[in-house]
Amino acid sequence: MAEVTRVPLQPIAKGSVAKLWLGIVAVLLAAGALAWWAMPKGVSVDVITAGTGESPTESDVVFVHYTGKLPDGTVFDKSEDVALPVEGIFPKGTPLPLDGMVPGFKEAALKMQKGGKYVVEIPADKAYGAEGSSNPQTGEQVIPPNTDLTFEIELVDFMTRADFDRRLQAFQQMMQMQQGAPEGTAPKQ
Repeated sequence: MAEVTRVPLQPIAKGSVAKLWLGIVAVLLAAGALAWWAMPKGVSVDVITAGTGESPTESDVVFVHYTGKLPDGTVFDKSEDVALPVEGIFPKGTPLPLDGMVPGFKEAALKMQKGGKYVVEIPADKAYGAEGSSNPQTGEQVIPPNTDLTFEIELVDFMTRADFDRRLQAFQQMMQMQQGAPEGTAPKQ
């Protein structure tokens, strides 16, 4: 018959089991922290002054005052009111069609209300991504690749794209009529 060789087991040192469990917990915490850090970040919208009423939809045109900043605080863009000679056609602020904005700006605007002031943090993947952004006239790089952006935004007002287009057409017709009429005469109706 075959003999079985016995190998004596060494006793586990006192405290080894606790150290093993502590090691497992530390590895799990480190893995969780790494997963959280690597997870894509969303758009952050902090309310400075609450607005009222409805929020814009994805197809609306918003009228805003804004300042866009890079992570180091450098201002890369600032809105200016559109100077229109006829009051009452458009609200103050810069008109921005949301269907043409970077995804993060649009996402933030959908959470805003008229009259509200906000600070918006947009991660690079929802801004200009790996390409960054250049000035179309000069070709100068304005926003470096993979740059997070911060905006201070006041939502002055918003309207549907159809209403905006209708008002724009009415404004253009008024301008054409004014340019075609001799001085001192009223345009024909």
